[in-house]
Amino acid sequence: MSANGWLQIILYLVVLLALARPLGWYMARVYTGQPVGLDRVFAPAERLLYRLCGTREDAEQSWKQYASAMLLFNALGVLAVYALQRLQGALPLNPAGLGAVTPDSAFNTAASFASNTNWQGYGGEVTMSYLSQMLGLSVQNFVSAASGMAVLVALIRGLARRSAATIGNFWVDLTRSTLYILLPLAFGLALALVSQGVVQNVGAYVGVPLLQATTDSDGNPVPLQVLPMGPAASQIAIKQLGTNGGGFFNVNSAHPFENPTPLSNFLEMLAILLIPAALCFTFGGLVGDMRQGWALLAAMTIILVPLLVFGVLQEQAGTPQLAAQGVNLSASDQQAGGNMEGKETRFGIVSSALWAAATTAASNGSVNSMHDSFTPLGGLVPLFLMLLGEVVFGGVGSGLYGMLAFAIVAVFIAGLMVGRTPEYLGKKVEAFEMKMASLVIL
Repeated sequence: MSANGWLQIILYLVVLLALARPLGWYMARVYTGQPVGLDRVFAPAERLLYRLCGTREDAEQSWKQYASAMLLFNALGVLAVYALQRLQGALPLNPAGLGAVTPDSAFNTAASFASNTNWQGYGGEVTMSYLSQMLGLSVQNFVSAASGMAVLVALIRGLARRSAATIGNFWVDLTRSTLYILLPLAFGLALALVSQGVVQNVGAYVGVPLLQATTDSDGNPVPLQVLPMGPAASQIAIKQLGTNGGGFFNVNSAHPFENPTPLSNFLEMLAILLIPAALCFTFGGLVGDMRQGWALLAAMTIILVPLLVFGVLQEQAGTPQLAAQGVNLSASDQQAGGNMEGKETRFGIVSSALWAAATTAASNGSVNSMHDSFTPLGGLVPLFLMLLGEVVFGGVGSGLYGMLAFAIVAVFIAGLMVGRTPEYLGKKVEAFEMKMASLVIL
């Protein structure tokens, strides 16, 4: 690997860790109801949302009430997104005149986005209207991520409190996660992406005359190339920050309108792991022991970094089959070298492999290269990170509570090995806790 490659990796990790701690401290203050500087802006909207939900800021819920509220909210989200897709042909903000999404695809997309899975079986620019993208998918990108963060905070309260009769209020946690954390971060990132050339408009698609004549598969002349438009930057910002990953365009962040420059690529990669890393410090702050947060972050980083470096080295080395075809695999000032199959030349080997490791570590799913085109050993890295259950940083909220389940199991086994009663955060870990942790892992 070249010095430039090492510099990219080191810079990414340094910036990530430098931003994670202050953001984690900020989120801990948000969830404990302390002033964070944005109260004057969002407090009126926060109080209005509480009234709409029929709750109060100080009204706590039992775990059953909390879980019921979370499931009900997300079930309603599935229905809303499904209905929006089925009716989009008759709704505004559809300059391309796209018809209703088929029932099976609409349900698949609704369930996927509401559960923060964001598996896509459609091409955004030829399937979804602007209204479906903005009111349906973008909204779910916010609230599905906020739901994961809310569940994590509820779990942390259960671990930190002496009595877990109540674990907070789902509506309060959901609202604060969205208003005070996700919305400001997404707004700032969206502006940065627009400055780099990511499209953000509601105009019609643009037909551009081709510089060189061409024909379609039937031999008919093609005089124009249609350039898709749309409110992409606002959706891309939250799809990265919320570890959602569902692309506005069909090829996701490999598309030049979604990720045009090396700087936009760096910002989008940074956004993937920013909140998952920061939540480690939020955990430390909420349990009153920052060492616990550092320990979790260190464990995640120790797993990620060697896999990341291994993946980059394998992609940079290429394969004997490429060399046999006369492909120049050496890196130089003029080319990235290595296995550039399925990768964008504006990103090269390192940024593509780094993105692949980050997106699968965080269960994000967005791509800036085609992972099926990686070398066998290079492709092993994203596959291995997925098979770990995506708890190495993991999704927003879900990654950390998955890692906490592993921590509880590890504490139990370590306690048995040294002959003492296993404890975690001052609480005994016994048979019931092990059953619950095992269910989470499975």
